[in-house]
Amino acid sequence: MKKCYAHLYQRPEVIFSFIKAHRHEFSVLKMCHVLGVSKSGYYQWLKQPTPPQKQRKATLQREIKMIHRQSHGRYGSPKITILLHRAGWIMSERTVTRYMKEMGLRSKTVKKYKATTYSKHNLPVYPNLVDQNFKVSQQGAVWVSDITYVHTKEGWLYLATVMDLFSRRVIGWAMSDRMTKDLVIQALKRAFQTQSPKAGLIHHSDRGSQYASLGYQALLREKSITTSMSRKGNCYHNACIESFHSVIKKELIHHENYETRDIAKMSILEYIVSFYNYRRIHSYLGYLSPIEFEKLYAGG
Repeated sequence: MKKCYAHLYQRPEVIFSFIKAHRHEFSVLKMCHVLGVSKSGYYQWLKQPTPPQKQRKATLQREIKMIHRQSHGRYGSPKITILLHRAGWIMSERTVTRYMKEMGLRSKTVKKYKATTYSKHNLPVYPNLVDQNFKVSQQGAVWVSDITYVHTKEGWLYLATVMDLFSRRVIGWAMSDRMTKDLVIQALKRAFQTQSPKAGLIHHSDRGSQYASLGYQALLREKSITTSMSRKGNCYHNACIESFHSVIKKELIHHENYETRDIAKMSILEYIVSFYNYRRIHSYLGYLSPIEFEKLYAGG
């Protein structure tokens, strides 16, 4: 053992670090003997204060690990760096990336999904009033809505959501084992409870039969909401709400294996209410959460 390791450790502190790291596996006395250092020297080294650079790194790594854990593994180095800067730390994103790699931390990865709504129908469709202009100047000016699907061992669960384009806040949602007009109507009614429609509000969706249905459109007319729909064959015309569905799948759904639809519903509800709206920071919002952005807007 001595011949194998002696050439690897030229400095005593490196040998002592090795001994400390393996002290629960081997006898300290035996490792000191094999590696050619004294036991008293090892214990004297242990008593020495940690250099400031090492203390800073250890503290920073704890902060990174805490932020990563609080985000349930959803944040990578860019967002973690932003939150560290807010806490008063001065370091580069490159350093955060390196420390995360050393600790084996990384953000969750994305998986693609496909559209679910059915647009081959004879119901009335409406012009695209948003036209990929996703930046709005006030709350309650444009709502966007879409449907996605979630796999469970009981079968598919469909999720319909409504988002306020101003703050990217999800203000309405509903889940069901069937992809019907009632699903999107329920999500819309929840949005009404969260945010009262303002004059001039535009509701944008794809051309799916659920959104084009007479019942859904009647509900919009009742609240004096103007309908806008994506043009046929353009996947970018409803990009913001589709991006949310991509995010929730990347950060939550694709990392779960739901036994039942009820378990999936509770998991998704917790994500939307407790994490996405209140805590998840967005680059578009200046790295604020939707609720924080709305409070900033209201305060201004």
